[in-house]
Amino acid sequence: MSIEGLKRMKMTFGLLGPLTVDVDAVPQALPRATVLRGLLGALLLAEGERLPVGRLLDLVWAEQSDRVGRGAVHTGMSRLRTWLGRFGDEAVALESDGQGYRLVTGPDAVDLGRFRRLAADGDPAGAIGLRRGPVLAGLERVNREDPLVTTVEHEVRATALALARAATAAGASRTAVPALTALAEEYPFDEPLQAALLELLAADGRAAEALRRFQALRRRLSEELGIEPGEQVRNVFLALLAQDREGARPDPGPARVPSQLPRDVPDFTGRDEQVRIVLDALAAGRVPVIAGMGGIGKTALAVHTAHLAAVDYPDGRLYADLRGADETPADPAGVLAAFLRALGADPREVPASLEERSALYRTLLAGRRTLVLLDNAAGEQQIVPLLPGTPAAADGRPGDGSGNRPGARPAVLVTSRAALTALPGSRLVDLHELDAPHARTLLRRILGDERVAAEPVAAAQIVELCGGMPLAVRIAGARLAARPRRTLARLAHLLRDERRRLDELAAGNLAVRAGFAVGYARLSEPTRRTFRLLGLLDAPDFAPWAAAAMAGIPPEQAERQLEELIDAQLLQETGTEPHLRYRFHDLVRLYAREHAEAADEPAARTAALERAFGAWLWLAEQAADQVPGPCFAPIHGTAPRHPMPSGVAAALLDDPMAWFDAEQPALNASARQAAALRMVPVAWDLAACQEKYCDVRGLYDDWRTTHLTVLQACRTADDALGTAVLTRGLIEVTTWTTPADGSGTTVDLKDGTETMVALEARARHLQGLFEQVGEERGTADALVLTAWSLVAQGREQEALEAGHRALDLATAHDHPGGEARAHQIIAIAHGETDLDRTIEHLTETLRLARLIGNTRFEATAIQFLGAAHGRAGQVERAGELLLHSLAMARCLKDRYVEAFSLLYLAMLYAATGDGRARETAEAALAIARRFDLGHHLAQALGILGELDLAAGDHASAVAHLEESVLVWRARGWRSFLAEALRALGRAYQAAGLPESAARVLEEARELSDIR
Repeated sequence: MSIEGLKRMKMTFGLLGPLTVDVDAVPQALPRATVLRGLLGALLLAEGERLPVGRLLDLVWAEQSDRVGRGAVHTGMSRLRTWLGRFGDEAVALESDGQGYRLVTGPDAVDLGRFRRLAADGDPAGAIGLRRGPVLAGLERVNREDPLVTTVEHEVRATALALARAATAAGASRTAVPALTALAEEYPFDEPLQAALLELLAADGRAAEALRRFQALRRRLSEELGIEPGEQVRNVFLALLAQDREGARPDPGPARVPSQLPRDVPDFTGRDEQVRIVLDALAAGRVPVIAGMGGIGKTALAVHTAHLAAVDYPDGRLYADLRGADETPADPAGVLAAFLRALGADPREVPASLEERSALYRTLLAGRRTLVLLDNAAGEQQIVPLLPGTPAAADGRPGDGSGNRPGARPAVLVTSRAALTALPGSRLVDLHELDAPHARTLLRRILGDERVAAEPVAAAQIVELCGGMPLAVRIAGARLAARPRRTLARLAHLLRDERRRLDELAAGNLAVRAGFAVGYARLSEPTRRTFRLLGLLDAPDFAPWAAAAMAGIPPEQAERQLEELIDAQLLQETGTEPHLRYRFHDLVRLYAREHAEAADEPAARTAALERAFGAWLWLAEQAADQVPGPCFAPIHGTAPRHPMPSGVAAALLDDPMAWFDAEQPALNASARQAAALRMVPVAWDLAACQEKYCDVRGLYDDWRTTHLTVLQACRTADDALGTAVLTRGLIEVTTWTTPADGSGTTVDLKDGTETMVALEARARHLQGLFEQVGEERGTADALVLTAWSLVAQGREQEALEAGHRALDLATAHDHPGGEARAHQIIAIAHGETDLDRTIEHLTETLRLARLIGNTRFEATAIQFLGAAHGRAGQVERAGELLLHSLAMARCLKDRYVEAFSLLYLAMLYAATGDGRARETAEAALAIARRFDLGHHLAQALGILGELDLAAGDHASAVAHLEESVLVWRARGWRSFLAEALRALGRAYQAAGLPESAARVLEEARELSDIR
């Protein structure tokens, strides 16, 4: 290839008009599929930010999104990635994190990005010059009601109006007329655009043309909407009439139109939904109150939204920093004096009293389309005197969505750390941290694409360590921008040190810590102590009772203190009544820990953690007893418990599964934190209490990772009982499920051998651990696990011996759950060789499951009984039992048992020629893939392969059965593997592959001979 051929291609994209794709300035044909064009347009509109799959469905499929599955997005993205790859631009990449997609492009590759930079730099002419028509004109597959589209359209309008103002001020009105004319034609009911065009035409000496345009607009509004032009257009019309009568342009005098808004944030990122809420609230005459903690971006959102809305308020924009976070907030009287002067009042005539100033202020604003931004308010009392007398859109007529809001009046926009819910006509906009994609985009806009692209991992770490707080990300970006030779990795390394993180997040007069200090200083001393202690917890969130335990105070007092922390914006509320929970921003947590280490003795901090862990354990132990999970012996340690008041406990444990649903992330975090702090007895008990819940809910990765972490702490501390209990749990979860990442688990549990074969050595090791501590019930559990491995290896007689020994131990030591498990494995060991005994032992399994009230194991016993009756030819009874177990599993939301019931039903349907066999097997397959259930996966694939073979679809049969064999090999269950190999051999024969068939059938014979 020539040197020219090796030159890197450069793709550019156009959104401001019809969608275009150029390669090295040469136009390219777009994908033929309209869906691919829609996906490409949506991704480009997002400017490199991740769009979740659900959002893409809404954007591209719109009203059809509820009838289109997520798979359509994945398929479309795969095709789009292939199409983009044809052009060879390495800077263009379609990336996915499994939950969404983003399109990375080269610098200045998209006209929208160039448009926004030019507009932010004060070059509206250059920005509008990039526009070729409506956003993605002619593209059918884009939902034009989505904020991604409407925000761009709003920015285009705002920039066009800025161009009109600049052209008029420069005496060059003619230069802006073409752009305004084009937009006015596209948005015929947009009053600010129409008024601006009329003014431009008049300024250019074309008053007659302007009058004709007004008459045409008036007719159109009357015919299509039944209304008259709005106040702004009517005022321009009256001026045109006066000019027409006098034969010259009137001189209106020095009108006072204040424009006090701070400069818009050029790198403003995200917040599309919040921008929409604020704009809609303003249009409806409400007072948007943007509330949130210090540094969360309240002012940036308010200023950005105010600039977007400025075109709808041509009579002025007022701004005041009310200094609500300062020790001495701004005096409303002083703010009013400044506003009155800005509105044209003679300074000598400004009244002395607050009441008179407020009255004059309302008078001057009456009938004026003015926007008032009150930033950083302390409370309602400070704001009320600053409210206009008439709210926006007071006539009740809503806007038409294009900026034409007839009868609009003055509007107010407020930011505050407090919610200000008592403010008349307010609309709360509660602001939280940026998500990771938007935070990365903000860092990229501060530092530049190239520098962030050079260290993407470090950039992701920085925004993660900043907790998505815009101020923190902005400070990190400012520090890096000031030191162009420093790497992002170095700053990420510094931020990883929790003790230094807040020190590092300071630059110039910006500091994250300073924002928190304001709220902390206003707390009562008891609440400060609770704040400090709660900051010691690693739990992602917590309930009021946990805060009470941590602080050692009554729940009622804890709830009052939590409310005080929320009001100070030092704590965030999550969930809904009656399940309210509370969480810290990560940086606020570090701030609380700093103060705890400075103000509280080590013994006091340790005691607080012991109380919190003890409360979680006390509740978890009781809740676990009521959860219908595996029938292992409940074995606990001697860690101290912290009981809750009886009324609180009764309410919490009324629904144990719901309690675990709320607390499981906190339980996991607390178990790991206790292990790290060498509080080993409470750590392993917390982990073990979650096993049944995790099993029922299918949270296998959480179960596995927490157990591995705490098990290592048990071994380090020589805690033999904890080691045995957690090893038992790990064997259970790693035998029947596969890690989501497919990596397996290696810590003394898997050594590369087939799963069911390796189970024997692991179970015998577990037996030794329980015998070492004298725990016979645990020994019975270990023997049952050994028997499962022996059955899988085809050693049924040894499995029966192990099962009966487990049964004897469980019976002797009052372990009915162990008895039930022993009867189950004995039944499985008998298998089809003695179906009468199989059914007998499964019937006893069912009796014991009902005796101990374990509905999950009851469903399992019914399921196995159904399968046994099916093998015995009792089809009707088998179907009844399997449908019963399926209903129980779904009621419990137990996907493991559900999948097994579906598998046995599918086999029953297939054996009887029932057409429901395939859809039932596919349902089981979907659950198996989603929850990484290897056994279920292999069986479902085998059933589908057999159905394909019967239907004559030999290629599909081979594909299904080859994957089934692959999974069975990894699991090491010889009888199932032999059966799958025989089915694959038949599929190979049918597909005309005799050599492959002979090979696998020989392997199946060899496996069947091994006993």
